[in-house]
Amino acid sequence: MLKRDFLCKSTIWITGNDIGYTGGSSSHMEEKYIIQHYLRYHLLYVINSVCILNSEREKTMAHKRLTSACLSCLTRGQLDKYPENISEEQQIMFKQKVLQILATAADNESAPMLVNKIDQLRMEMFGSNTDYSEIKQYFNEYVMKKQTRIEYEVVKAEDQLMRALQYAMTGNYIDFGAMESVSEEKFEELLVSAKFISLDEQEYKNLKNDLETAKTMVFLHDNCGEIVFDHVLIKTLKMLYPEMTITSMVRGFPVLNDATMDDARQIGLAETVEVMGNGSTVAGTCLEYISEEALKVIQNADVIISKGQGNFETLYGCGLNVYYLFMCKCNLFAERFHKKLFEGMLINDQSVR
Repeated sequence: MLKRDFLCKSTIWITGNDIGYTGGSSSHMEEKYIIQHYLRYHLLYVINSVCILNSEREKTMAHKRLTSACLSCLTRGQLDKYPENISEEQQIMFKQKVLQILATAADNESAPMLVNKIDQLRMEMFGSNTDYSEIKQYFNEYVMKKQTRIEYEVVKAEDQLMRALQYAMTGNYIDFGAMESVSEEKFEELLVSAKFISLDEQEYKNLKNDLETAKTMVFLHDNCGEIVFDHVLIKTLKMLYPEMTITSMVRGFPVLNDATMDDARQIGLAETVEVMGNGSTVAGTCLEYISEEALKVIQNADVIISKGQGNFETLYGCGLNVYYLFMCKCNLFAERFHKKLFEGMLINDQSVR
C-alpha cells in the first residue's frame, strides 16, 4: 500500500486497483486532485498537488536487496552489540528483538536499512548507540595529513581525473560498518598501490562524456577519513569542469563512522562546495527515507557520483545517472562483481545486474 500525507491534511492511498481518500470534503478532493495510476510503472501521480510519489523511489523499493550473506553478517555483527552493564534479561530481550527484525525483513530491505532498525532498537532499550565521534575525528585528521601529497600525485598525473578517482576509491577502505576493524597498515598498503587500480574502460569513458555536458552533479559521500580524498576528487572535478555545479551530500545524522556535516566542516569541504545533509539516519541513500529537499537535488542532477557499499546497496536500480565508486570489502560484493577483496569498482546504475 502506498500512502502519503498532504499539506491539506488529507491522505490518498492505492491498494491494488482501489483508490481511497480521507480528510477534507469530497468536492474539494474532486476539484483539487486528479489521480492517475500508471500500472506499467506502478506510480501514483497527484496532479496540482504538493505530493508526488516519484519513480526513483518506486524503483529502489522494487529491487530484491536482502541476501542470506547479509543476514549472516548482520547476525554476527549486531547480536552482541549492546552495553556491557545490562542484565541477562535485557541481553535476551535485545537479542530476541534483533533476531525478530532480521527474521521479518522484507526482500527489498538492504543491510543499511536493517542496521538502522537495530540502531533504533538500541536507542529505545538503552538510550544510546556506539559513539564514533572520536574515531571519526582521528581518521579525518589522519587522512588530512596525507592530503597535500595526494593532491600532488593527482596534479602531476597524465590523467588527473583517473588518479583522483583511484585515491577516492582507496579512501573507501575506512569503513567500520562493512568491516570489524580498520588497519592503518592495510590502508597505507592500499595507498601505495592506488595508482595501479584498474577501472572499467567503458564506464570511465561514459563518465567523462557525461561530465563534459553536465551542468549539475551530486556527490554522495560515505565515510569519515575517506571524505578527505573525496574532497581531492571534487577539487579536481571543479578544475576540469568549471561550468558544472557540484553539491556534496552527507548523512543527515550520525550513523556508524559515516560522514556528516561536522566532518565536512572539519576537513574544509564546506569551503569548496555546497554541502547538505540528506535528512536520514540510514547508512546509505534510501530515496524513500531522505528529505524532500535532498531528493529534489538528487533527481535534478545530471550526474551523480555515489561512494561506498552502503550507498550502492540502498540506491542501485533507481534509474538515475549514478556512477557508483566503491571498494569491495566483503565476499558478497567481491563475488557479485567478480573482484578480489579490496579491489575497486566504477559502475553506472544502468550496468548493474
